Amino acid sequence: MRTLIFAAAIALAAAPAMAQELTKVRFGTNWFAQGGHGGWYQAQADGTMAKHGIDLEIVQGGPQVNNRPMLPAGQLDFLMAGNLLLSFDNVRNEIPTVVVAAFFQKDPQILMAHKGVYKDFADLTNAPKILISRDGQISFWQWLVAEHGFKDEQLRPYSYNLAEFLTDKAIVQQGYGTSEPLYARKDGADPESFLLADYGWNTYSTTVEARTDMVAEDPDVIQRFIDASIEGWYTYLYGDATLGREAIMAANPEYTKELLEQETEEMKILGIVDSGLAREKGIGAISLEQVAAFYDLAVRSGILEAGSVDPSKVATDQFVNKGVGLALRKELTGE
Repeated sequence: MRTLIFAAAIALAAAPAMAQELTKVRFGTNWFAQGGHGGWYQAQADGTMAKHGIDLEIVQGGPQVNNRPMLPAGQLDFLMAGNLLLSFDNVRNEIPTVVVAAFFQKDPQILMAHKGVYKDFADLTNAPKILISRDGQISFWQWLVAEHGFKDEQLRPYSYNLAEFLTDKAIVQQGYGTSEPLYARKDGADPESFLLADYGWNTYSTTVEARTDMVAEDPDVIQRFIDASIEGWYTYLYGDATLGREAIMAANPEYTKELLEQETEEMKILGIVDSGLAREKGIGAISLEQVAAFYDLAVRSGILEAGSVDPSKVATDQFVNKGVGLALRKELTGE
């Protein structure tokens, strides 16, 4: 009995010390909590981050929140970026950040049409109206015009509202493959999605950026955060995602369990997270050759000027491509 009491006392004394070993990390996202952030909420909620010595605080983005300048200012440790164009801008403007992981192997950007109205992707060039946001007009729209024959006369502004699409079956609009089609179906439409990644839009998406000084001075923290994030994504996609979904719904009450399950299924169908190099090297994988290839695409399309960016400074594969989580995937899927 005395031995048991002594062991319990040691455990209690050690508990605060163990808690102090966790490294506090602030991670800024690009929008409100959603299924596309699932791996991080899962890893935070189920203890995976703590297992890797990380005390994670997720700082939500949103329409009134710009997390982007908070990373170089030192107010965030990591930032969730969109596609690689934003990271190219950082290099061009000599902002000391670098991409350390790419959690979406495919950009979920789509063009969405009513099923049966257009026979294929090429036929979308005959649509009378295509609704594209301002950000889209200065990025993927230029590629669509340069490489796929779309015309500026088709272009109309997209206000992130489905009303026009729902009332006019000839309209085509931009969207995310994991969200807009779900909302359109909920409102009674029968949408068809054309994932731009399947037609050559070869950017990574939902990347994680870190400061270059942190890469040089504190790579262990980056590695632990990335490893925990990878494991969180495998569990969220293939395991029991209850805790992750509950954390997302707590942070963003507009979400339901059913909607999050549907988003996860769409991510699997489209191969957004677990495809390409990620199947061989693990979720978060980066091919530096693909980064350079997307830079070439951006130059060809007139999105960037030739020589404006050194693509070798945009990303590093130092923290990924190590097969982290592949054993967990096999355990969860049996594949």
